[in-house]
Parts: sequence; C-alpha cells; structure tokens
Amino acid sequence: MSYLIFSFALSFLITLLAIPPIVRLSNIKHIFDMPNGRKSHAVNTPTLGGVAIFVGLVSSILFCSSSQEVLSLRYIVFAILILFFIGLKDDLYRMVVWKKLVGQIFASFIMIHFGKIQILTFYGLFGINDLNLISSYLLTGFTIIVITNSFNLIDGVDCLGGAVAILASLVFGSWFFLVGATQYALLSFSLIGSLIAFLYFNRTPAKIFMGDTGSLMVGGILSLLAIQFIEMNRIMNRYAEYKVVSVPVVTIAILIIPLFDTLRIFIVRVLKNQSPFYSDRNHLHHQLLNLGFDHIQTTCMLIFFNILIMGLAFALQGIHGELLLLIIFLICLLTSFMLSQKVKLVTSYKNV
Repeated sequence: MSYLIFSFALSFLITLLAIPPIVRLSNIKHIFDMPNGRKSHAVNTPTLGGVAIFVGLVSSILFCSSSQEVLSLRYIVFAILILFFIGLKDDLYRMVVWKKLVGQIFASFIMIHFGKIQILTFYGLFGINDLNLISSYLLTGFTIIVITNSFNLIDGVDCLGGAVAILASLVFGSWFFLVGATQYALLSFSLIGSLIAFLYFNRTPAKIFMGDTGSLMVGGILSLLAIQFIEMNRIMNRYAEYKVVSVPVVTIAILIIPLFDTLRIFIVRVLKNQSPFYSDRNHLHHQLLNLGFDHIQTTCMLIFFNILIMGLAFALQGIHGELLLLIIFLICLLTSFMLSQKVKLVTSYKNV
C-alpha cells in the first residue's frame, strides 16, 4: 500500500510540475488545437498534456517498481511508448487514419505476443468458452484497438477523458491490489496520479488538452488493464472471494461511456451513409452541451451514469452474462434515446 501511495504521489507531482513548461513551449511554438464548428473550445489551446502524463507515469513506474515488476511490465511500457509517439506525431503533424491504425496494431501485437496480454476465454458468454490461439490474438487485438480509440473519441470536453480514465483505473487498480497483482495496481495508481494532476490544468477554461498523445496512450493502458482484469479472474484460486462473475460484461460496464458512445456514434453514421470515422457533434457529451450544460456539468453527469451502470453490473453479476449485457445495453439505449429527443425539442424550440 505504501508503494502505491508513493507511486500515486510521485506521478502526480511530476506531471504537475511538467505541465506549465509544456504550456509555455506550446505557446511559443504555436502547438495548438484550434477551435472550429465541431469542437467545444473557443480559444487556441495547447495539446501536449499527454507528454506530461507520460513523463509522470513512466517515471513513477520505473522508480517504484521492483526489478521483477519492471521485467513483467517492460513490453507493456514499450507498447505504451509506441502509442505515445503515434499520438505525439498526430498532434504535431496530423497522421492519416490508416497509419495510426497500423501503429496501433503493432503496439497491440507487442502487448499480446511478448507481454502475454491475452483474452483466452469468453466465460461461456454467447456460448463461447476457451479460445484457440488465432482467435485469442484476433479478439485481444480488436479489444485493444476498440478501447484505445473509443477513449480517444470521448475526449471532447474538458475533464471527461481524464475523469473516465481515473474511474476505470481506480476500479481496476483496487481489484489488482486486493488480489496481489502489484505490478498492475502500481500501473493503475501511477496513471491516476498523473491524470489528477492533468485535470487541474484541464478545468474549464482548459489551459491544456491531453491531445492524441495522451488519449491513445491512456486508452491503451485501460485496454490492457481491462484484459488483465478479465483474464486474472480465470486463474484465481488464492483470492477466490474477490472473483468477479460475468467478468466480460462487468468490464464493459466499467468502460461503458467510451464503449457505448463509440458503438452508438458508428451505427448512427453508417445509417446516415457516412464513414464511421466521419467527425461530427453527435457524441453524448455534445448532446449534453447542446442542452445548455457546461463542460464540468457534462462530465459529472456522464461519470455519474458510468458509476450507476458499473454498480448495477457488480450488483447483478450473478445472473447470466447475456441477460446482464442486455439490461445494460437497453438502459444505455433508452437513456441515449431520451437525450436525443430532448435535444430535438430544445433545438426546435430555439428555431421557433
């Protein structure tokens, strides 16, 4: 516990000290995210907050880990480093989508093949149990890429991306601590420390954004924490009292805001005969902004909804996984429908 507290404090302090010079450098070099009709900010804002998060996170991991923990995390840190540089290049020069995807696939392969971050079973969900090697690689790679990019897509209002990542990391990290997986608990709490320091500068009006540098890196970390959360429940014997039932569905519930919003936005775009990667203002956070809520209120409401869904999943984890998934999906679908109808009413009233 003392090491976790120290890792949290160290990553928080390093990130807190790193951001002001990064802001000054961004202002000097004009490294900004410029406002436009689709974005939610009104002034040029530095985008390299992810650099500070990375520095705080990696410094804390290297300083606080034992030699054995460093060895177990070395491939994960390398994969995170790849995602960091993909995001950094995109923030500085704007990469085409397929190049970013190739880089993410390579980082996923490092995690899976060398880091042994794999989904090996579906726990009977949809009648699927153990997976063969090829299926495991494909499903795990797909999971990493989906979670990584879904987190990148929700990072559209101040504090939302950081708050969602803090909530998920807190749940995963606490569970890893309880079951003795110290390396993943250390990773989780180091990330929390860096993100809390970042949020101090990301409050409205934001002095800095995490950019793709941060969102891809943080999304990648959340994906590996989620996969390990799923897989370690499969092999638990000593800490059986902490075993999570219907763990794939519970994991989805922990990450419900980025996962559901991404699924919803892709379906809506396809139904409109648009590319799934088309940029618009139809995300859940955009709809809340359209109703007159500010960035912090929007973030608080979405986090509260995330906690409700997560609490429901833990409370009902004993029921069949398919039924639990259906309940969660229907609640999200109903909430999204009610929200979109409210936006239409407000919009039509303003037009009148």
